[in-house]
Amino acid sequence: MLGLAQSSVTAQLQTLERHMGEPLFERHARGIRPTPRADDLATRLAGPLDQLALIAGAEATASPLRLGGAAEFLERVAMPALAPAIAQGLRLAVTPGLADDLLAQLRTGSLDLVISAVRPRGRGLPAPALCDEEFALVAAPALGIEPAESPRLEHPLLAYAHDLPILRRYWRHVFGERLDREPDLVMPDLRALAAAAVAGAGVTVLPTYLIADELADGRLVELRPTDDPPINTLFLVRRPGPPVAGVDVVDRALRAAVADF
Repeated sequence: MLGLAQSSVTAQLQTLERHMGEPLFERHARGIRPTPRADDLATRLAGPLDQLALIAGAEATASPLRLGGAAEFLERVAMPALAPAIAQGLRLAVTPGLADDLLAQLRTGSLDLVISAVRPRGRGLPAPALCDEEFALVAAPALGIEPAESPRLEHPLLAYAHDLPILRRYWRHVFGERLDREPDLVMPDLRALAAAAVAGAGVTVLPTYLIADELADGRLVELRPTDDPPINTLFLVRRPGPPVAGVDVVDRALRAAVADF
């Protein structure tokens, strides 16, 4: 009934008897019979065990939805969008991280939903597009950099990684040139890069959703306005299997939040 092997039960009972310092069962020819001490212990434990079962059942029916995504997107877009649903009872367990790592967790069942910049291969994971991120080349106005048709590289470059993935892609897409330059700051956090740029550290490329306020109030200026910015598609990837409570609520809230992207 408990799904336990007899050997496991026997071992646990022997451990309990050693802890209690006395036998809990008397062995007879027809089997075993609990001692008065065992009956007393069972009576005392019945109530707490019933309460534990109730708690476990309640947790099972109200397990939090496990959501993963890039920390920057979670902070700036997802959390404000999901706040009303959370206030109304939605339970979330959120994991920030890189797309490949989060998709691996999704495949093993550790996550239910992932906002991913990488579309998973194959058809095993449903992955409808959520939105397109647009990127802009920006700096603080205090640096006095004038918008230009072609780039100049005399200012420090602020990069997400040593191989300049975001910067190189921007240069190739907008300027049609290869960016061949070492970064002056490497920080794998777009929010930190935005803060450094606002403080006048140098030039960087960031998703416009992340710096919308800074562009609007003039703390950052776009150095190369374009009608054809580089984009990066985000996907809302679901764990296969039975539907998970709350997924549709999260889907609708996120799509409403990115409708103007």
